[in-house]
Amino acid sequence: MSISVKQEGFFYQKGDFIPAAKDPAGIDAGRRKTMAWNILNAHNRSGDMGRLQIKFDAMASHDITYVGIIQTARASGMDRFPLPYVLTNCHNSLCAVGGTINEDDHLFGLSAAKKYGGEFVPAHQAVIHSYMRERYAAPGRMLLGSDSHTRYGAYGCMAIGEGGPELARQLLNKTYDIAYPKVIAVYLTGAPRPGVGPHDLAIALVGATFPSGAVKNAVLEFFGPGVESLSMDYRSGIDVMTTETACLSSVWQTDELTKAHLTALGRGEDYKAMAPDEGAYYDALVEMDLSAAKPMIALPFHPSNAYTIEDFKLNAADLLHEVDKRTAEQLGVKNAPSLSDKLVNGKFIVDQGVIAGCSGGTYQNLKRAAEILKGRSTGAGGFWLSCYPGSMPITLELTRQGYLAGLMAAGCSIRSCFCGPCFGAGDVPANGGFSIRHSTRNFPNREGSKPGDGQVSYVALMDARSIAATALNGGVLTAANELDACPIDRPDEGWAYDDSAYRARVYYGVGKPDPSAQLVFGPNIADWPEQIPLPENLLLTCCAAIYDSVTTTDELIPSGETSSYRSNPIKLSQFALSRKCPKYVSNAQKVQAEELKRRSGEGKNFPADTGIGSFIMALKPGDGSAREQAASCQRVLGGCANLAAEYATKRYRSNVVNWGMLPFIAEDVASWGIQEGDSLYIPGIKTLLEGDGEEIDAFLLRPSDSGEPSQTPVKLQLPGLTREERDIILAGCLINYYAK
Repeated sequence: MSISVKQEGFFYQKGDFIPAAKDPAGIDAGRRKTMAWNILNAHNRSGDMGRLQIKFDAMASHDITYVGIIQTARASGMDRFPLPYVLTNCHNSLCAVGGTINEDDHLFGLSAAKKYGGEFVPAHQAVIHSYMRERYAAPGRMLLGSDSHTRYGAYGCMAIGEGGPELARQLLNKTYDIAYPKVIAVYLTGAPRPGVGPHDLAIALVGATFPSGAVKNAVLEFFGPGVESLSMDYRSGIDVMTTETACLSSVWQTDELTKAHLTALGRGEDYKAMAPDEGAYYDALVEMDLSAAKPMIALPFHPSNAYTIEDFKLNAADLLHEVDKRTAEQLGVKNAPSLSDKLVNGKFIVDQGVIAGCSGGTYQNLKRAAEILKGRSTGAGGFWLSCYPGSMPITLELTRQGYLAGLMAAGCSIRSCFCGPCFGAGDVPANGGFSIRHSTRNFPNREGSKPGDGQVSYVALMDARSIAATALNGGVLTAANELDACPIDRPDEGWAYDDSAYRARVYYGVGKPDPSAQLVFGPNIADWPEQIPLPENLLLTCCAAIYDSVTTTDELIPSGETSSYRSNPIKLSQFALSRKCPKYVSNAQKVQAEELKRRSGEGKNFPADTGIGSFIMALKPGDGSAREQAASCQRVLGGCANLAAEYATKRYRSNVVNWGMLPFIAEDVASWGIQEGDSLYIPGIKTLLEGDGEEIDAFLLRPSDSGEPSQTPVKLQLPGLTREERDIILAGCLINYYAK
């Protein structure tokens, strides 16, 4: 696909982009002419567009995150939901692992919606993002979700995925505080050819931007003549994957197709036209020629590991060898079945296909798959295909039009509205299996394997059209444009929306709190353990040292079956880094035991003003999920800091801070050679945070043969900490900060 990324400033003028160097004086005025500026300005409460304090229009959480968020807000004094808050149940929906505790969480969520005035969507009704698109996304709005794929830009709606503490802040009538972000133009021209779907464009965009960090923490603004060639389902399919570029959020120009879609949803009055004004300034420019796009594949273990299917087939042996190497290095599985064995007579054989979730389970995607497979069979061999519609209204319309019947007749299994295939709780392949999925991520173990038990399987991301083409050929990898004829995606391809399933089952309690209602607690729902304020000095032991180029939140706290324990902080913490650093929990618990002795007065050789804790060293931690547990589990185990060369995402750094941990940076940390058991002594850290310093002198302590640790002076940075972030860390965590 033809994608160019230009990392310099431009003005947009009459369909052209003019380098900003020719008019530096106009940059401030040009910033005000973007769609992003107008939305952020309307939601900013600070009076200073340089330092935003955002109030959102509505929020959403699912059943892995809402218990912890509500518990945090309750502990901080919340007595009602001050804005529309939607609680969906699309992650622990199967209730397949952990006994009663999943449904216990659901009952807690319903009781909280009644008590505090929220909207409760029962299990199997909708995937969180499908529901929010249908019910809440609209031009000019801002929505916040405790899921990283909170992206509704195709509706002209700026949505952000964050960790739970940021949602708790909104429930406490606080604001979302960030510096004004970069705004980057994504200019679309042309129209996709038959056989090219939204995931193909999305994978190409991620591949072109993520490796270089070109759009990290920026707002992507999509516009241009190519937009009108894309249906709303198609736009959403691209937009939801912007999360994988590491951007902060996204927003698209709106048009008559947006208006028609909102009207079909019964919300036509929410429409307003949105487009950048002449002279809008952008911090960078991404240009995408949609007509040059080809079917894509993102190989394990990241959505940015992107190739055209054509190129993959030409270079399969070499590319699969690279995946085999990553399996050994990244997963620690040394004798995994080689993917080269899946090359048979020059053809690559796939074991499974999945079309699911907020990216894959749209009406248009599943309709295309049904049309490709119509009257044919997926075969009785090893390959199998599962499809998960994103919501009950989508399921209803696909049923009425006969497309689900056609998929079932072809041998496809139809599942409920469930996010499991995206995070490892559904359709786990066999050991050594290769799954192609129209879902959001293909991180290690996202398909549910457990390398620690000698298991490994693989996920590659592909579009529903090429997955259906592969199913048509019994599992032989096939791009949709290889078919003799492929159904065409029309921009005006809407669908008849019927929300009767919602009206029959959803609890609509927004704005109607009932203080007399009692919360329903199951035995696994536990309060957050107490955290103490920051001591004057810290002695921290490294309990995990990770030298991978990027560390995902999945590696910090595994997804999948651990999801059942998300409402019990102490039980969940036992899974922290279990697949990446199996000794981490025991290492951290030993250090934590020393701190407990210090607090009780039993510790030896440690002054009362020096706290003992642990830290994780990772070069670039935090890519992936927004879930706060990636940080809170460290804190529950006595973690006091992360040390990194950089943080992969803003949301993970925010989680670290909100749980009272120090987000240290040292750009040359890779050269320090830190290993498990090394320590950092950081004198005067409390005094530094009480002031405005951003750098502190510390000592790296290492065991030596003499018995006395060696000491190496080092400098640690805390760039960009706001006054409030400093106070949160000083207090020990966000809960303590608000309790004060």
